[in-house]
Amino acid sequence: MILIFGGTTEGRKAAAVCDEAGKPFYYSTKGRMQQLTAANGIVLTGGMDDTAMYDFCTSHDIRLIVNAAHPFAEVLHANIARAADRLHIPVLRYERTYATRSDDITWFDTYDEAVGYLLRHRIEPVLFLTGVNTLSKLRPYWQKYDCRFRILDREESRAMAHSQGFPPEQLLYYDPDEDLPALFRRLSPQAILTKESGETGGFDAKAAAARQAGIPLLVIRRPSLSSSFISVGGEHTLRKEIERRLPDFFELKTGYTTGTCAAAATKAALLTLLSSETWPEVRITLPCGEQVKIPVAHTECAGDTVTCTVIKDAGDDPDVTHGQAVCSTVRLNCGRRGVQFLQGEGVGVVTLPGLDIDIGGPAINRVPRLMMKREIFKVMRHYRDCLPDGRLSTGVDVTISVPGGEELARRTFNPKLGIVGGISIIGTSGIVRPFSSEAFVAAIGREVQVAAALGCRHLVINSGAKSERIVRQQYPDLPAQAFVHYGNFIGETLRAADAHGFDRLTLGIMIGKAVKLAEGFLDTHSKKVVMNPDFLTGLAQEAGLDAETVKAIGTMMMARSLWEIVPADKSLRFFGAIMQRCYEVCKPLFPKGELEVILIGE
Repeated sequence: MILIFGGTTEGRKAAAVCDEAGKPFYYSTKGRMQQLTAANGIVLTGGMDDTAMYDFCTSHDIRLIVNAAHPFAEVLHANIARAADRLHIPVLRYERTYATRSDDITWFDTYDEAVGYLLRHRIEPVLFLTGVNTLSKLRPYWQKYDCRFRILDREESRAMAHSQGFPPEQLLYYDPDEDLPALFRRLSPQAILTKESGETGGFDAKAAAARQAGIPLLVIRRPSLSSSFISVGGEHTLRKEIERRLPDFFELKTGYTTGTCAAAATKAALLTLLSSETWPEVRITLPCGEQVKIPVAHTECAGDTVTCTVIKDAGDDPDVTHGQAVCSTVRLNCGRRGVQFLQGEGVGVVTLPGLDIDIGGPAINRVPRLMMKREIFKVMRHYRDCLPDGRLSTGVDVTISVPGGEELARRTFNPKLGIVGGISIIGTSGIVRPFSSEAFVAAIGREVQVAAALGCRHLVINSGAKSERIVRQQYPDLPAQAFVHYGNFIGETLRAADAHGFDRLTLGIMIGKAVKLAEGFLDTHSKKVVMNPDFLTGLAQEAGLDAETVKAIGTMMMARSLWEIVPADKSLRFFGAIMQRCYEVCKPLFPKGELEVILIGE
């Protein structure tokens, strides 16, 4: 079993990750303010000291603790560390994102230090943004000097302020829609005191607003945590650590794309080239902004180049590249600017248009290229002194290779797409979710069941993270559990939704899957079905497209080329025909409720 200490945004995210397993877990908060929407979470309320934690974990077979509590909950952190040490079980610390500490901010380690500074300099008025729980710590100042204190607009906070004797007319109430720079200018404090609460706590916004208003910012540093805690910085990292430490908790393990592997190998090679040190692992940033650690299997230096190898881990997805070496050879090129991607062994070459890659270039897709460039520029900025004449404009040549990739490519659709000589380096999210298995279909069923159990009447299904980000904007008020990834299993997801009696179902779909679904294929995996140009040219003719456009559709390699090929004045009729076909294919599987199909553009 897993025990989460939450009460925060990170706590909710940790619960959502654990809920995906369809197995029970415990979620502990001190108070009753946070409502948890997790079908499998067992909520515990009330504080626990280290002895109570030890007893609870022992009696409930807790094998892993996730510490997602507020960074300033020092007593709780200490209790977790002591209990976990006695139990000999790991603690995953779900950490917030923090900005780099800036020199234009005055920093303090404790509230006593901050109060001493204020008293010595007799600064007033001061605006406190440190939370109602800090009133007692700041009492030596506000009893003597003019100040304002912002608290949450709830009865519990008002009662606490009253019990401390703080003047009610000096209280401000937090408004999430308030214009912070305008508020600061209106109050005109001589200083603002806040705490290093991270991105979740709005620290970056407070700091930016203070700078904009020209008001000095005083900040309490976040306290240090136990060195035994294992830091995770997001949902993907949390799940990977749970998979590693509790292998049976999730039925299916996630993995990383070839694009993520290539980015990690590239960063490791450039780091070695500039630092003259080998790196057993590197930290890279996924497209969603989360940082992950990737192990480096091998490093080889040869003259002015370094080659690093990362072994592709696709998790439980039956990917042809699982276990393959993804290599990156990096060299500096003073004769040119920017990053140049070159073809290595086992990486295909593009020979036909329509893939958003120059003909003759290596088959490295757009997102992996962006990931590699981002890591390259971060390394170059850090090791600027190691570059020729310190020039950040120094060119970097990157050669990606996958030994054995040419043979692997014969088991893919690359030859049909005009990619010859090897595989493609792909990935839009950086993460591989195991779509192609019976266990994933079962996981879909559990997610639909969770949504139904939470009382959701409107289910939104979509293929993955990219499409979900877009459809979420259409329905911002729906809970996270109302959004379910179907991967490729549209039919299975529709059947599950119908079985649980949802009133309404929205299917978000991108053009590549839409053209397959429109033809009647409810499983859109590329191993089972590919885009059919003949089907699309027939639709184009029915929509009244001219002969030249129909011909272009018949020769295109990728369905997304339709966005460019179809004339604007015919697009509604043509894409509307695709959507109508998708609706007609899906409706028999969801006959009782309202069905909506949304086509997602580029």
